[in-house]
Amino acid sequence: MRPINMKTSQWLAATSLLIAGLVACSPAAGAPPAAADTPAQKIARAMLAAPSDISGAAKIVDVDGTVLRDGDNGWTCIPGIPLIPGDKHPMCNDATWTAWLKAAQSGTPFSTKVIGVSYMLQGDAMVHNADPTATKPDHSGMWVQDGPHLMMLFPSSDMIASLPRDPYAGGPYVMWDKTPMVHVMVPIEPKKR
Repeated sequence: MRPINMKTSQWLAATSLLIAGLVACSPAAGAPPAAADTPAQKIARAMLAAPSDISGAAKIVDVDGTVLRDGDNGWTCIPGIPLIPGDKHPMCNDATWTAWLKAAQSGTPFSTKVIGVSYMLQGDAMVHNADPTATKPDHSGMWVQDGPHLMMLFPSSDMIASLPRDPYAGGPYVMWDKTPMVHVMVPIEPKKR
């Protein structure tokens, strides 16, 4: 993507707000802590994020970075979204998405020269489509919780210029446009409002 004019400190602050907002919006917010999953349970959940021909040979990494299982196909599957403490929406990322996720976690800039792909076939947390720092759901029509979907990163914002920014327009749409975290969501099932 073309670099966004945002200082690293602003990026870090925005990422911190995103994490706080997603935690506040998650169904488990305020709930008592659940028993920790076993490594086998985490591996099984992580493998549900992508088709088995991807997840079957992927490296499985816990949300804290611990390698649960080695892999050899260049994909990394995670049993939850590392940006959201306690989240259990698994994802499988190619190398480009793995780099994006590390940048988001550390608050460092991200850019790519290749298309990146991430699978989330078990769905995602509730987020604001335009503002990754939003923390309080409202009736703006921009809050969305996707079911099974793919996510894609592109080297240039020109490549996604014609896609809608409305998550309810039908088909692929742009999430977090005009931020360093911009990506394309590709729903596999229709969304419910």
